[in-house]
Amino acid sequence: MADLKYYDVILKPVVTEKSMTAMAEKKYTFLVNPDATKSQIKEAVEKMFEGTKVEKVNTMNLDGKKKRRGMVYGRTAKQKKAIVKLTEESADIQVFEGL
Repeated sequence: MADLKYYDVILKPVVTEKSMTAMAEKKYTFLVNPDATKSQIKEAVEKMFEGTKVEKVNTMNLDGKKKRRGMVYGRTAKQKKAIVKLTEESADIQVFEGL
């Protein structure tokens, strides 16, 4: 298990049309450290954004895409995406407000 601090877990928010519509159901999408567990993601969201209570965390591992430059093949980096569902009483996350 990785020894990650809560500020190393969440890398950046995912801003897509699909993730913006899910915000109506209090679901927020983040790119997270590939070594992070669900409990570490829950702890990071509750510590980084005041007034939030996490109900559920869904994660998915994304393999790197195969890319080519001339005759050389390579792969992009692996990523991990987390969808965090907040409780009804929880405050909204201010990073996404006004988008």
